[in-house]
Amino acid sequence: MSTSACGSAVQSVQPSHVGTARAHAVASPSRQCHSNRSGHQLNMAKATTVKEALAKWEETSGEKACDATAVKLYGQVPAIEKIDASLSTLINCEKLSLSTNCIEKITNLNGLKKLRILSLGRNNIKALNGLEAVGDTLEELWISYNLIEKLKGIQCMKKLKILYISNNLVKEWGEFSRLAELPCLVDMVFVGNPLEEKYSTEGTWMEEASKRLPNLKKLDGNPVIKQQEDEGEEES
Repeated sequence: MSTSACGSAVQSVQPSHVGTARAHAVASPSRQCHSNRSGHQLNMAKATTVKEALAKWEETSGEKACDATAVKLYGQVPAIEKIDASLSTLINCEKLSLSTNCIEKITNLNGLKKLRILSLGRNNIKALNGLEAVGDTLEELWISYNLIEKLKGIQCMKKLKILYISNNLVKEWGEFSRLAELPCLVDMVFVGNPLEEKYSTEGTWMEEASKRLPNLKKLDGNPVIKQQEDEGEEES
């Protein structure tokens, strides 16, 4: 692993479930936007646009979005449903929070050339398509409590070190193994996915997961101890 590709670890405040991942796996589910048969939201509230959320954030923070390195658009009321092109103004943004909204697709990240941390937890995201726009810079992806079953699209994140993807719908090793294409991934939270729940019940989750991701140093808040290291200590 080259230094230029991975660099030093990003310092950030971890989500609350890290370190106590198992206890938080049964926490409240992702905020959902329920619709009636005609496709309209039951509460009939008009969704907040990213442009509106940015204007509100600028007013409360006193910063200009184009100059800011950290932008918080989480928990909008009414919720954001679409990531629109207004994000292109965030040319200096390194950390963007869009968590606790009703976003279904990852789109319009092209203008975020400096983005290192992206928080999308507690939305309605079903796929990881759209991340390629920040594949050269993103080091942390927080995307727990969504509706993700397939991990296609994650392979573009060549600098990703930290992935919080707990409480989603991943159930197959074939999908999990896509994470092996992330050369810098060292810390991941995966609890609450059907795959993890099945093998944790059998008592083999840590062994099976770490075997497929040999570079991983921390899984679900616990240090990963490689089998060969154990054997080496026994021989010595």
